[in-house]
Amino acid sequence: MPVVQQGQINLTALIVPDVYVQIIPPSNYLINGLPTNILGVVGTAAWGPVNSPTIIGDMWQYAQLFGQIQARKYDMGTAVAGAVLQGASNFRCVRVTDGTDLAANTTIQSTCLTVTSKYTGSLGSGLQVTIAAGSAANSWRATVSMPGVMPEVFDNLAAGLGGNAVWLAIASAINNGISGLRGPSQLIVASAGAGTAAPSPGTVTLSGGTDGASGVTANTLLGQDTIPRQGMYALRNTGASVGMLADCDTSATWTTQVAFGLSEGVYMIMVGPAGDTISNATATKASAGIDSYTAKLLFGDWIYFNDTVNNLVRLISPQGFIAGLLSNLSPQNSTLNKQLYGIVGTQKSMQNQVYSAADLQALGQAGIDLICNPVPGGNYFGARFGWNTSSNQVIHGDNYTRMTNYIAYTLNAGMGYYVGKTQSLDLQRQAAATLTAFLMNLWTINPPMIGNSLGTIPFSVECDAGNNPQNMVALGYMTASVMVTYLSIVEKFIINLEGGQSVQVNKVSTQIAPQ
Repeated sequence: MPVVQQGQINLTALIVPDVYVQIIPPSNYLINGLPTNILGVVGTAAWGPVNSPTIIGDMWQYAQLFGQIQARKYDMGTAVAGAVLQGASNFRCVRVTDGTDLAANTTIQSTCLTVTSKYTGSLGSGLQVTIAAGSAANSWRATVSMPGVMPEVFDNLAAGLGGNAVWLAIASAINNGISGLRGPSQLIVASAGAGTAAPSPGTVTLSGGTDGASGVTANTLLGQDTIPRQGMYALRNTGASVGMLADCDTSATWTTQVAFGLSEGVYMIMVGPAGDTISNATATKASAGIDSYTAKLLFGDWIYFNDTVNNLVRLISPQGFIAGLLSNLSPQNSTLNKQLYGIVGTQKSMQNQVYSAADLQALGQAGIDLICNPVPGGNYFGARFGWNTSSNQVIHGDNYTRMTNYIAYTLNAGMGYYVGKTQSLDLQRQAAATLTAFLMNLWTINPPMIGNSLGTIPFSVECDAGNNPQNMVALGYMTASVMVTYLSIVEKFIINLEGGQSVQVNKVSTQIAPQ
């Protein structure tokens, strides 16, 4: 009496009389939306893996994996800090170097043991390794410590051993961990030499670690799209919905960033150089040839930021603030008029200057957004337009970019369930039901993510004989036609005011008469 999963039984091959049970999953297949809060950041750091997207949740975790923020251009931690202030909490961080980065190292007792920091970077030069007597008799303890990080303790090593075997045991414990007690070191790599001298209790400090940051350029941040991928391209397949190259103000990179954003469904946040002029910004944007919904270009009015780590007020790119806000907003929303936090001022506001209507019109027509104070909602710092770089007013809103990517990539990830199945009218109906259920959830959730001002159903799904003719079905195609109406963003609020001494107001009572 075999029990099998659906599809694992060949009915034409059944010979023996028996009971055959197929376990069939629920016929209503449902999909859930992909996360839209993942922010990809590319930049330099004082520690950590290179060209390897690393999950970060907050600044404490960033410091553990990449070190403290650095007061220099292209610093990844500074961008992350600005984003965290806006509520961002899900990062994919990619550290880049100029190739001159070195790992800190030192030797213990000449040729007995060499220890090297696990990652390159100046932070590795603060590592210390202490050799001391272990808790058990005739054993040794190795303690690896770094400022701000919990010490790693490897105890009761090489009990009863002598000569070079002691150093081999210590190196093995550091590299492989101690079974059942603690894992391998996350800070150093050890290599036993040929020395046979008995360990002498003491502490050594690693040195020679360098960041490889001084020669980093915009092209370094872009990286390469070959295996192993580097820079921006390391963000492929990470699920990032918003991305930025920290402080990358080189216009020559913009078209490449747009191409990457289109290929991955990433909303790329770009910026012009600090202290830019409106005339130069609009001309540069026009000559760069970018007119796409997949990128947001910020004007080069950079932000003054209170860097409490380095104890100074620094001028930094506005990218992190906008990228963090976007990743914290549901995709149907816009950055327009949303308050931004942690901004001391902008280059313009610190000079007690405000943007004129003509200034804003020039930037808006060019498809360049900016952070300024005031905004329509009041005297606070916020995004002034909430637009991408597209000149098409129907698709130039943040909400269009993010909702389009959200829906498209959710369907791409979820509807693969139907590939490989035998096509039939019933299968077409099931696929249509899956799509309808997903879109219905977007409409009925509170607050809704799609909708229109009429209150009618804001979507339609067709997957039947009407758009699946037999000649296409015979070639292996199944087509679903989906239309969705996005929620509109209020950008211009028109108030018609009629006032004057001669104005007559006819007041209509709305009081309910007593029953």
